[in-house]
Amino acid sequence: MTKHLTTLALLAAMGWATSARSEEPRLELLDVRKVWDAAPHNAFTDLIRFEGAWYLTFREAPYHGVPKVGEDPGKARVLRSGDGKTWQSVALLDYGADQDVRDPKLSITPDGRLMLNAAAAPHAQRNTRQSLAWFSTDGERWGKPHAIGELDWWMWRVTWAPDGKAYGTGYGPISQRPRTTRLYRSDDGIRFETIVTTLTADPNTGEATVRFLRDGTAVALVRNEGRPPHALVGTARADDTNWTFRSLGVHLGGPNFIELPDGRLVAGGRLYDDKVRTGLCWLDAKAGTLVEALTLPSGGDTSYPGFVWHDGLLWVSYYASHEDKSSIYLARVRVHPAP
Repeated sequence: MTKHLTTLALLAAMGWATSARSEEPRLELLDVRKVWDAAPHNAFTDLIRFEGAWYLTFREAPYHGVPKVGEDPGKARVLRSGDGKTWQSVALLDYGADQDVRDPKLSITPDGRLMLNAAAAPHAQRNTRQSLAWFSTDGERWGKPHAIGELDWWMWRVTWAPDGKAYGTGYGPISQRPRTTRLYRSDDGIRFETIVTTLTADPNTGEATVRFLRDGTAVALVRNEGRPPHALVGTARADDTNWTFRSLGVHLGGPNFIELPDGRLVAGGRLYDDKVRTGLCWLDAKAGTLVEALTLPSGGDTSYPGFVWHDGLLWVSYYASHEDKSSIYLARVRVHPAP
C-alpha cells in the first residue's frame, strides 16, 4: 500500500495523474451554418425544442429599424427542423399593415402550448410599443395575437417559472427618456400584473432575460445604456420582489443566458469592445462577473442569441451581417469540462 501511494504521488508531481488535474472551463465551436437569409433583413432570434423538434423564430423586415408608413412591416417567421440541418417555414405572424412585429421569443406554457411573445411598433408612431402573445399547440397553427402588459412598456421576453407562472420584464416608457425596467407576473401568459415597478435603480435599462435556476435563485440579465453602459445582473431568492443587482462592467446587447446541467451559466449577446460581435460568456450571477469564452462568427449588425441544451451540446441561434447581409445562423458548441 505504501509503495502504491508513493508511486501515485510521484506521477501526480510529474503531471501524469490526470485525476489530480482539472480541465479549464472552455467553449468549443463545433460547427455553424446559415439557416435563413430570404428577407432583406433577418434578425432577433430565439430557439426552442418542442414536441421533439426544433423551432427557430426571428423577425424579417426591410431593415433593422421600424419601417416607414406604407413600407412592408416586420413579421415573425417560425421555422421547424427535425435534425437542426433542414428547416422549413411553418408560420409567418404579423399584426396588420403598418405594424412592425419585433423581437419574437419562444417559451412553453405549463399546459404544453408553444408561446411566442413579441412587440408591435406602429409605423406612424415608431417610438411606442404594444407587447403581444400568440399561442399554438403544433407550431403551425397560431391563434389571434393578444395584447399583453402595458402600452408603451416593451415586455421583451417571457419566462415560465417552476411555480407555473409567467414572468416578463418590460422596459419603458418607450416614447420617453430615461427608461427603466419593470417585472410582471401572469397565471396565463395574457393577463400580467406588475410586481416590481422599478426593477433596477438605473434609469437607462432595457432588454432583460429572467431565468429561474434549479437551486431556487431567480436571475435577471439586463441591458443598460447608461453612463457607463454596463450590463447588470440581479438575483432574488424566495421573494421575487426583492432583488440585488451588480454591474458586470461590460456593454451587452440582446442579453440571454442558460443554466447548464451542472449549474454553470452561459450568457450571450452583442459585445461592443474592440470589434462588435456576438460572444458567449461565463456568467457568475453571485459574483457579478461576465467573461467572454467564445466569439461566434459574426460582425456588424449582430446578436440576440437563443439557447438550448440538447444531447450534450449547447445549440445557439443568432443573427449576423458579416456575410453580406443580416442572416440567421445556428451554432453547436461543446462545453468543457462536460456537464
